[in-house]
Amino acid sequence: MSRVATLGEERLVVANARDFGRVAVMLGGMSAEREVSLDTGQAVLDALRSRGVDAHPWDPKQKNLLDFAAAGFDRVWIALHGTGGEDGALQGALQWLGLPYTGSGVMASALAMDKIRSKHLFEACGIPTPAYAVVRHDADAVLAAEALGLPLILKPAGQGSSVGMTKVFAHDELSEAVALALRFGGVALAERCIVGDEFTVGVLQGSALPSIRIETPRVFYDYRAKYESDRTEYHCPGTASAETEALYADLAIAAFNELGCTGWGRVDFMTGDDGKPQVLEVNTIPGMTSHSLVPMAAKQAGIDFTELCWRILETSVSEGLRSNEIEVAANDA
Repeated sequence: MSRVATLGEERLVVANARDFGRVAVMLGGMSAEREVSLDTGQAVLDALRSRGVDAHPWDPKQKNLLDFAAAGFDRVWIALHGTGGEDGALQGALQWLGLPYTGSGVMASALAMDKIRSKHLFEACGIPTPAYAVVRHDADAVLAAEALGLPLILKPAGQGSSVGMTKVFAHDELSEAVALALRFGGVALAERCIVGDEFTVGVLQGSALPSIRIETPRVFYDYRAKYESDRTEYHCPGTASAETEALYADLAIAAFNELGCTGWGRVDFMTGDDGKPQVLEVNTIPGMTSHSLVPMAAKQAGIDFTELCWRILETSVSEGLRSNEIEVAANDA
C-alpha cells in the first residue's frame, strides 16, 4: 500500500543511465556517523555502477570542496549521515555550485536534523509527538525528569543513528546522560519515554513504503541494535491491518511534508499501549547498509536495492534542476 504525498510530489522517471551524467556519491565525511556513511556510500556506489551509472566516490574528509567543484560532476547522490551532510550545509554548498542532489533541500534538511525545532512544528500542526524539554545543563534535566517522569530519553538535538542517546531510569543517571548528549552539541532533548512498539516508515518519491516494526533485546533501538546486532528482529509490514497501515503511512507523509522534505527519507514512531503512534523524528538520509530499514521496506514493496538507489538518484532530477537536459516522464510514485 502506498499513499500519495499531499505536496503532490511525483516521480520523474529516468530511463537511461547516461542521462544522469557523471555522478558523485558523497560518503564518509567527518560526523560521528562516518563509518555507517562509508558502508552506505559503498553499497550505493556498487548498485549504481551495476545499472551503468557513471558513479564515483567522494569523501569530503579526504578531498575539499574546491577540488569537488572542479571535478566535473553533474549531480550528487548524498550518502553522508549526520552533521555536515544531512543538516543542510552540504545541500547549500551544492546549490551554490548549481549541482542537483538527491533528497531534501537546505531548510528541510536543517529542520529534520534539529530535533527540537522539528518537534515545535509537529506540535504546531497537530502531529502527535512525545512530550519533551530542552536541556542545556544538569538543572534542565532535573526539571525535565520531574515534568516528564522516569524513565526518559535524553539525546543530542542534532545527531542521528541514536548517537549520544541514553535511556535514563534514575535521577542519579541524569548527569552522565547530559554530559554524553552535550558532547555532540550545546543543546540536548529530553523526551518522555513511550513504552511500547517502535515503528518506522520509509518515504520514496511522495509515497509511503510498508511499515516496519522493530524488536530489540537491548534497552532501546540504539546504535549497536541498528548496525551491529543480529538479534534485532524486523517485521514488515509492521501492522496487522490495512487500516492501521494507512494510519502510519498518513502520519509519515504528514510529518515529512510538514518539514518540507522531498525525495526520500524515513519517519520513526513509538506506539504505547493506547495504540496511538507518536512521531519521534524524520531522517532525510537514512542508512543504506545490510541492516538498514528503507531497503527492507522497499523490498517488501517490490523494489530491489539497485532499483531503490536508482529511484533515489531520480530525486536529483526536477523541473528546476535539469543540468543535463534529461528526458524524463512524469509518473505517480
